[in-house]
Amino acid sequence: MLAFLDSNPDACLRANEAGHFTASSLVLDASGTHVLLTLHPKVGRWIQLGGHCEPTDGTVVDAALREATEESGIADLSIDSALLSAHTHPITCSLGKPTRHLDLRFLVRAQDGARAVRSEESTDLRWWPVDALPENAERETIDHLVSLAALR
Repeated sequence: MLAFLDSNPDACLRANEAGHFTASSLVLDASGTHVLLTLHPKVGRWIQLGGHCEPTDGTVVDAALREATEESGIADLSIDSALLSAHTHPITCSLGKPTRHLDLRFLVRAQDGARAVRSEESTDLRWWPVDALPENAERETIDHLVSLAALR
């Protein structure tokens, strides 16, 4: 990822067809027992919140918090600025062409009882017990992120 960043001055912008950094968030409630997942319309699975960096984002942490706030409708989220995980995966995103997402993942906490409001970017949005994820969840990813978050 560092080599990609070094060789691509626009590595954070979705217009970079070779690939681009994205920012996602594992949103947990304060107790860490529930995770907020979105049923992504293109992916067709329950995944963590996140998306593309925007030119107005000062940092990738800012991008992750902005995306989590926009997609959850929860205004008072708090983010741990230490990277939780990183993952590169092929995808066809808003460019309509195959590309790569270099996803930087962060831990975000919501207050207990926070009410999520689905945005237009999601087919559905729900809190799930971390030990009872939906059948079509991106289980390997979510379980991995939850286990990393538990170490914090």
